[in-house]
Amino acid sequence: MSTTTNTTTDRRALVVGASRGLGLVLAEELCRRAWQVVATARHDSGELHATARTCDGRLTVESLEMTDPEQLAALRERLAGTRLDLLFVNAAIDRGDLPIGEVPTEMFTEVMITNALSPLRTVETLRDLVAPGGTVAVMSSEQGSISRNTEDGYELYKASKAALNQLMRSYATRNADDGHTKLLIDPGHNRTRLGGPDAPLLPHESVPAVADVLEAQAGAPGLQFLDRNGETVPW
Repeated sequence: MSTTTNTTTDRRALVVGASRGLGLVLAEELCRRAWQVVATARHDSGELHATARTCDGRLTVESLEMTDPEQLAALRERLAGTRLDLLFVNAAIDRGDLPIGEVPTEMFTEVMITNALSPLRTVETLRDLVAPGGTVAVMSSEQGSISRNTEDGYELYKASKAALNQLMRSYATRNADDGHTKLLIDPGHNRTRLGGPDAPLLPHESVPAVADVLEAQAGAPGLQFLDRNGETVPW
């Protein structure tokens, strides 16, 4: 009698920002595909822990407030020796639809720190856990595309995602020879707390497509800005 080994079970991912919404569904989807997944939540997440209980030991939960550099450093220490095939950073807040002239300084700072600075700090802190040939991916948005900014609204959120894209471009340029695939992912307008109840997409429909893109692009060189269908999003 012959036996076969399923090497896909050796794949390991860290999903940062998985307490709810797209990050939670991505962690669940990767588990379904037999990845070993570490997923982080800012606070105790009943949904994430419930998902972990259905994943037959393939999902472990870590606590992380990614805007706190000390917590990032502590997570890095806890994961010392871990080899990642995928580091996926998911974080975004939206503080409403105000023209930029009406945005308080404190709101501007909060959104930029959460949506742009903190994801790149997270990547910088955890990147050495990613194996050669592994993938570093960050959840972006078509809203960050300058060339597609042709409709009014959500100026601060759009600016934060454009800043995220620019920072990721700088990161990719500086680390061009590290052997990592680098991706910015636009998942589409999903029905989440951030996307709102009228969004046209459901996470359980769009996230499997995102996972397909992550798996298909593994090993690809350079930085790409792709949508859930693997199509290039213009900068």
